[in-house]
Amino acid sequence: MEIKSDSLNKILYSTDASAYMEEPMGVFFPKSKEDLISIVKRASREGFSIIPRAGGTSLAGQVVGSGLVVDISRHLNKILEINEQQRWARVEPGVVLDELNMETSRFGLFFGPETSTSNRCCMGGMIGNNSCGSHSLVYGSTRDHLLEAEVILSDGSVTVFKDLTREEFEQKRLLDGVEGDVYRYLGKMLEDSATLEEIREQFPDPAVRRRNTGYALDEFVASSYNLCRLLAGSEGTLAIITELKLNLVPLPPAHKALLCAHCTTLEDAFRANLVALGHKPAAVEMMDSNILELSKSNISQNRNRFFISGEPAAILIIEFAAGTPGELETMVEVARADMISSGHSYYCSTVYGKDISRVWELRKAGLGLLTSMVGDSKPVSVIEDTAVAPHRLPAYMEDFGALMEKYALKCVYHAHIGTGELHLRPILNLKKSADVALFRRVAGEMASIVKKHKGSLSGEHGDGRLRGEFIPLMFGDRIFGVMKEIKRLFDPNLIFNANKIVDTPAMNTFLRYQADVEVKEYDTFFDYSDSGGWIRAIEQCNGSGDCRKSILFSGTMCPSFRVTGLEEDSTRGRSNILRELLTRPRTKKVFDQAEIVAALDLCISCKACKSECPSNVDMARYKAEFLQHHYDVRSFFNLKELPFRSFMISRMAQVQSFGSLFPGIYNFFASNRLSSSIIKKILRFSSNRNIPLLSKVTLRRYSALKLRNSARQKRVYLFADEFTNYNEAEVGIAFIDLLNTLGYEVVIPKHYESGRAAISKGMLRRAKMFANRNVEALKDIITPETPLVGIEPSAILSFRDEYPHLVSANLKEDAKALSKSCLLYDEFIMREFEAGNIDRSLFTHSPLEIILHGHCHQKSLASVEASAKMLSIPANYKVETLPTGCCGMAGSFGYEREHYKISIEIGEQRLFPMVRSAAVQTAVCAPGTSCRQQILDGTGRIAKHPIQILYEALLILPKSPGL
Repeated sequence: MEIKSDSLNKILYSTDASAYMEEPMGVFFPKSKEDLISIVKRASREGFSIIPRAGGTSLAGQVVGSGLVVDISRHLNKILEINEQQRWARVEPGVVLDELNMETSRFGLFFGPETSTSNRCCMGGMIGNNSCGSHSLVYGSTRDHLLEAEVILSDGSVTVFKDLTREEFEQKRLLDGVEGDVYRYLGKMLEDSATLEEIREQFPDPAVRRRNTGYALDEFVASSYNLCRLLAGSEGTLAIITELKLNLVPLPPAHKALLCAHCTTLEDAFRANLVALGHKPAAVEMMDSNILELSKSNISQNRNRFFISGEPAAILIIEFAAGTPGELETMVEVARADMISSGHSYYCSTVYGKDISRVWELRKAGLGLLTSMVGDSKPVSVIEDTAVAPHRLPAYMEDFGALMEKYALKCVYHAHIGTGELHLRPILNLKKSADVALFRRVAGEMASIVKKHKGSLSGEHGDGRLRGEFIPLMFGDRIFGVMKEIKRLFDPNLIFNANKIVDTPAMNTFLRYQADVEVKEYDTFFDYSDSGGWIRAIEQCNGSGDCRKSILFSGTMCPSFRVTGLEEDSTRGRSNILRELLTRPRTKKVFDQAEIVAALDLCISCKACKSECPSNVDMARYKAEFLQHHYDVRSFFNLKELPFRSFMISRMAQVQSFGSLFPGIYNFFASNRLSSSIIKKILRFSSNRNIPLLSKVTLRRYSALKLRNSARQKRVYLFADEFTNYNEAEVGIAFIDLLNTLGYEVVIPKHYESGRAAISKGMLRRAKMFANRNVEALKDIITPETPLVGIEPSAILSFRDEYPHLVSANLKEDAKALSKSCLLYDEFIMREFEAGNIDRSLFTHSPLEIILHGHCHQKSLASVEASAKMLSIPANYKVETLPTGCCGMAGSFGYEREHYKISIEIGEQRLFPMVRSAAVQTAVCAPGTSCRQQILDGTGRIAKHPIQILYEALLILPKSPGL
């Protein structure tokens, strides 16, 4: 039985995506139904609470508590059966929604309710919260699609909840144990007309589609004695789920479009929603100006703003689906005309095809974007899940606006306006006791407003720690008493997720931050002033778990998590460890805490989180920052403590500079079996890797030998990075000869190594030295007209990413200006090609199939698209950009003995199989030197740099000194 009670795991599982935090007694990773039965019996025997947890994306603190966390996402994640004819699937609770839908789509079916966390949330969690999603107008909630559930009751017995006939229900009432007690009580409730009338009176307006407050007694009363109706939304407080039988629906119509209605005011948006609903859309979602503004500063989401015109106060995303293009066009045009003529929308953009997913991606990123708001005041989850009937929404929002005005609060508005549920997030500073008190006051007054409008306090996020104390207010003492009795009968020993729904503590207790405690900000090597400091940059992680998506989905974040599935290897996990242990350290030496070192060990500094995390978490930078502080507090007099490998890797360019004087001798010792094995043993490199060899001549030496042609009118400066200069000069030579042929003079200016190796190993003092020297050397010669162009992505992108935050204060403005004129090879060539300065006729017309694997830093900080376009300059070259994540090498990471295995496993997830399956005549292409080495080691295929392929496509190859 795998139970972990070390401090690392207890910290990792002490939070979810909410404002709450409480350290559990440990974490249990069940592998089977029998494991779950065993832990239920043990909890009952020993008197501790068990907290079911899946993706950990709960927004109300549902999986926060002092008990034993039961993480069902690691092992209980199998799709057991799909019945195409009867349209259902049987799954374990840890199955991820999007993974389920990928399988069921083969049969033309899918699970209708979907959440913004659909690529990492699990079905068990969706049942616990009765999740809905953007298309609940059509598909309702998870509860509506739960057919059966196999569960473990508090006495350890296993049963199945499902529709029952009257006779079957009566038989259940005769059973002994917990199950019989529950059915007997519910039977009496169904026979009590006064209680039934009270349920009808106290529960929300039936027009409220999203309702998830307390136990769904109204839904049970209307069901065929199916306890699934109570189980859904019960937050793990009644039983533990082992299997689920889920209803599937046909895939939606193939033809879709989005009508994006721009509104001048929020009031216009509330009324435009009613206009939109009159056209029977599949979904109506809303984003306000706060989210739209924050999207500008996020690398990935800024690319998804293409449909926005002007500066709207809010945008409604209205989705239509139809069987034919003509029918769809008619629906959209009629709705557009109505929206404009209503006066509630000043502009409507229309989105079709692949761009639809980009709009939804921006919408789904809303929560993460909100936490990227700079400062301690954030839009907080407190009243964000209220729902009312859509026709009541304008009046309801008036009352809400008065409440905000009463307390002089600003608020963020977004999400499911079509179903009357807006995620309303007042901006509060939960590090201040005054705002912590206001947090609860606003919640209580809002509950009264929701009750007045016959709404639901929770539409889909659940009660958890956030709303549980207001359930009596919403339903009255009689109905809340029924809920308490149901909890008692299901769970007499309080072992299932205690203190949720009933007996909930005050909602402003057990918060993540200590009120009125000044958080110490450390003197740092990077400048984090744009985030308010390093600690506040780390705190931007809100726990939404975007970093937990598997390799089945697009993107790169987070490579190590995709292999291990461990929370500590997710960006969220690392952020939680850093935040907690830097603000509340467990040792005197803050930067020598083993838990932080362990959590950062498998961060491969791919930079994917910088662009893919909607909260702008940059774990590669935080890791480098921590490591420099870590080295500073360790004893360098103890050889075991000396980071010798990191020291040597950060100085590898110096070693190779000396070796380049005698490349033959260097290469002999680096390749000889005996000498290379000794070197690898000293550096703790894997014996399965080959030490990179030196080129016969350095790129700088070649450039010096190259005759200058003053007739060339256009000059470009080449950054001779340390990897290309020493190890792969042939790539740089191809670049010089290519541009010379195209009419450009290529000059390598005086500069220094990029410092990339030093940054990756946390040697930031050394990296800062190189950054300062390079900015000083280049600031006066590099301009937009004469840019600095780089061949190795990680090296040249240092100028754009790290340098502006790393250089000395007096060079910051110069570094920022320089960064704007530093281009990747493909960005420069495509700029010139699109300007008409490069002639396609100079290249071959012969066909070539190319597969392209992008470098992680290129994908995160720039784009691989430019490389694909560049490789398509030859008329008959066809390029396929592989949907790969990280290759797994990541600089020195894949060479290191303890990381070699996981490095290969990362490559095996997607990259290696795709390369192996490519035809022999297909050119394999990768911009990164590490990527090319990984492809060679993992598949035996030689990958070329895109520049080499374009150079070889020239009709007339230039003569050159060669290597």
